[in-house]
Amino acid sequence: MGELAVSSRTGDELVAIGLGSCIGLAMIDRDAGVAGLAHVVLPESQGKPGPAAKFADLAVPELLSKVVAAGAAKRRIEAIMIGGARMFSVGASMDIGARNAEAVRGALKEAGIKIKAEETGGNRGRTARIIMGSDISSQLAGGERTSLMSLGSSVTNGRATTRVGR
Repeated sequence: MGELAVSSRTGDELVAIGLGSCIGLAMIDRDAGVAGLAHVVLPESQGKPGPAAKFADLAVPELLSKVVAAGAAKRRIEAIMIGGARMFSVGASMDIGARNAEAVRGALKEAGIKIKAEETGGNRGRTARIIMGSDISSQLAGGERTSLMSLGSSVTNGRATTRVGR
């Protein structure tokens, strides 16, 4: 949790497993063949220590910086949000999943990044998966994978799997 990974190699997999109330935030420049995935745990840092990807207010600018450094053009970057489930029956103010989703949406708006697709809410965990040169998908715990965006294959060859969070 709170991890971030970026790739531009066809076949690489970026995976965030066990997204309950957390948000798997993907940023993609399909023309450049660059994508990144952050496992966002909490809505705001409030000066707390920890990796930037852990907090929505820090994860969005950090992920944006990393995908641009890998060759993405900011004007072409699209975002996909996965997760943000309500995992416990508690009051609305304690719905961390909804708060995480709203915080990520706000930070993306502030950064000028449009949300292309979103699969958030509900009460089951998900896995977010980016397969470079193939697609970005979401999978509910115990369910089928759903493709949220097709990716081109204009990036270099190679293959590696990077897990973002556990």
